[in-house]
Amino acid sequence: MIKPIYIYITFFIFFVKIGDSFSQSYTRANNWKSYRKEVVFQIGASQFLGDLGGLNKVGTDFSPADLEFSLTKPAFGIAYRYKLMKNINWHNSFNYLLVEGDDKLTTEPYRNNRNLNFKSNVFELASRIEVSLFSNKVGHRYGISKTMGRRKKSRAYEIIGFIGIGGFYFNPKGRNHINGVWTKLEPLHTEGQGLPGGPKQYRKIALSIPMGVAYRMIISKAWCLGIELNYRKTFTDYIDDVSTVYYDRYALVQAYGSTSLLMADPSLGNIPSATVPDGSGNGAQRGDKNKDSFLSFQVTVGHFFAPKRGKSRLRSKF
Repeated sequence: MIKPIYIYITFFIFFVKIGDSFSQSYTRANNWKSYRKEVVFQIGASQFLGDLGGLNKVGTDFSPADLEFSLTKPAFGIAYRYKLMKNINWHNSFNYLLVEGDDKLTTEPYRNNRNLNFKSNVFELASRIEVSLFSNKVGHRYGISKTMGRRKKSRAYEIIGFIGIGGFYFNPKGRNHINGVWTKLEPLHTEGQGLPGGPKQYRKIALSIPMGVAYRMIISKAWCLGIELNYRKTFTDYIDDVSTVYYDRYALVQAYGSTSLLMADPSLGNIPSATVPDGSGNGAQRGDKNKDSFLSFQVTVGHFFAPKRGKSRLRSKF
């Protein structure tokens, strides 16, 4: 099976080659204004970085090294880009992503024994500022001999770095290990949210900081193609419904029912006492307090809106 990373590299090489062969250039200094308004369609893949799943060792969670490529999921979006200046863009987008994590995919003993899993739809609105390295190379009209010759191919493309702010909605679900049904986790208060000594109930709307890089090329006066890597640093630790410690089993059942306990602690039992309080009564670690993050890698197709031209006025001969 071809790993997704090789697919990403292939996409990048493909678009660079296309840009070398077909891209159009801005032939005048201010011709970039003809490409000022653009609607962008995005399609690609998403990944989650949080408490669940990951590599077969500790110490790599929440970093790109912890990506579980078998859980690569779809991502779609639509955006509007406005070029404020030649090298500054304002980009606003709506995105849908599916993110997922599963402890069964790692052989790291403690994560695997924990046996938690989740998936969640993510709906995101984001706004960002883009700073670009803009190429504006125009080929020669004539050959060295100054005779009419074939015009050289020219290029017009941007390498973009960006950062912004976004808001997103999530609603984690876990797979019930008895009947296989995906169950909403937030109503189950799996870490004792709202109970004495437990954390506050988390909100399903959170802020994020999108940041990343993009590459795009102009292929005609109406269209451009590109690729984009977008990493989101979030301000919630509950996209996967996992953050702090295991709550008292009896109190969970009394307050929220047996399903709450089942989804809070489906551990395999391979590590004795891994999910029960220690001798001082402190709860066993279920997750950590690092905030969750997610990312997407997408192919982008942009369509430009032609600028409105002023109406010419007829001058009187008299």
